[in-house]
Amino acid sequence: MQEEIILDGELCAIILFSTFDQQGIQFLTPQNFSQQLASMSYPAGRIIPAHIHNEVKREVFLTQEALFIRRGKVRLDFYSHKGEYRKSRVLGPGDVILLIAGGHGFEVLEDLNMVEVKQGPYAGDQDRTRFPSKLPAKLNYE
Repeated sequence: MQEEIILDGELCAIILFSTFDQQGIQFLTPQNFSQQLASMSYPAGRIIPAHIHNEVKREVFLTQEALFIRRGKVRLDFYSHKGEYRKSRVLGPGDVILLIAGGHGFEVLEDLNMVEVKQGPYAGDQDRTRFPSKLPAKLNYE
């Protein structure tokens, strides 16, 4: 199973739940995204040809990050570009999320181990703008 989080008509995240298992390679992102997310599922014995990635100059204007949940549970809260809370999702072991646009925050619900992958080099304070989390009394899981 996968889910696209769309806020104000913009794709903000793609969640790939641990139950997703389609055969072959399934690209979940358009070719123009600066971070690509794909699922690969093949039977034993499948050969993936050896290859080298060529140097290609790219320009990246927005950091996109992928989170791989290895252990525990985390709630992700999604915000508009103006910092307005919109919805939440809970992720657990084996789930993956690509954060594409908009704002986000986290609450660790169970002891957590996750891996983050994003473009570099890291730009320090230029890389993000923090804002106060303004969560409603009842969270939106729709």
